[in-house]
Amino acid sequence: MKKDNIYIVGVVIFALDVIVKTIVKSNIKLLETIKVIPGFFELTHVENEGAAFSILSGSKYILIVISIIIMFLLLKYIKDVKKLSNIEGIALGLILGGLLGNLLDRIVNSYVLDYLAFNFFGYHFPVFNLADIAITGGVVLLLIATIIKERKEGKNDSRRNGRK
Repeated sequence: MKKDNIYIVGVVIFALDVIVKTIVKSNIKLLETIKVIPGFFELTHVENEGAAFSILSGSKYILIVISIIIMFLLLKYIKDVKKLSNIEGIALGLILGGLLGNLLDRIVNSYVLDYLAFNFFGYHFPVFNLADIAITGGVVLLLIATIIKERKEGKNDSRRNGRK
């Protein structure tokens, strides 16, 4: 995948995240819930001062510094890597866009705006947002890409050694 496409994916995710958060903030009051699919899916306006599952709640500056460090490491990796599969490129773009979306929230608002609330068989999953989905999806795609790459390399190694 061309490296420019990674940045395009990142910018699209970042833009969508900002747009959706702006719509939620403008139309749903803090802690208000709108039932979309009763008993399963709701839109709930929540301000999360921590990371996932409210870990490090109230640690705005630590979370900003960690996010910036991860962003620079990610950008350096993208710059230095020679070849990326399409899956790896999409994954990195998703992570970059999600990271930027939540980082902007932390810098501007001192919290991350979350709004997607799901209930699975009586378990209320913590509220999250599009940026969280992008980051998680990107990590999952990277894991899948790594497994695929390792399997291909394993097959190539066995063929070189005369095994099938």
